[in-house]
Amino acid sequence: MPAAITIDELLAWCDEAAAAWRAHFDSNPSQLELPCDIGGAATVQALVRHVWGVELLWAQRIAGLPVTDRAGMPAGPLDALYALHAQGVTILREVLGDPSFDWEEVVSLDIPRLGPGPHLFTRRKLAAHALVHSQRHYAQLATLLRQAGHPAAVRGDLLFSSALR
Repeated sequence: MPAAITIDELLAWCDEAAAAWRAHFDSNPSQLELPCDIGGAATVQALVRHVWGVELLWAQRIAGLPVTDRAGMPAGPLDALYALHAQGVTILREVLGDPSFDWEEVVSLDIPRLGPGPHLFTRRKLAAHALVHSQRHYAQLATLLRQAGHPAAVRGDLLFSSALR
């Protein structure tokens, strides 16, 4: 077996982490209203919307599907936000299950937030970015909650994930 981490494994880790954060916020809904300054979000709920909404957008771009308008994404409640994550995971699992899907195909993106474009990326790189992007924000979220006096019981490190042996 090669010493590599697959997109399948990163996706499983990301899905596991999202489920853990959903469970955490189901048990601690008031924490969603805490102030936040990460990723342009004003509240924790807005950050969660960013994380799970962006997962969907990247999955759609990777699969070559029409991209959902960010403005049309729900601001809440938590179940509606989690549905964005679930939809993105479904899309990625579909393309991961397609042996003819070309992960090395270059995709041209013109996204104003990335600066003047277009920008060229392989689908594989986009998938890795999307999944690591979520984990980076989960780490920031855990720090923000801890500093606000609300330590989360979510153990998000890959070391603790069942996605990898």
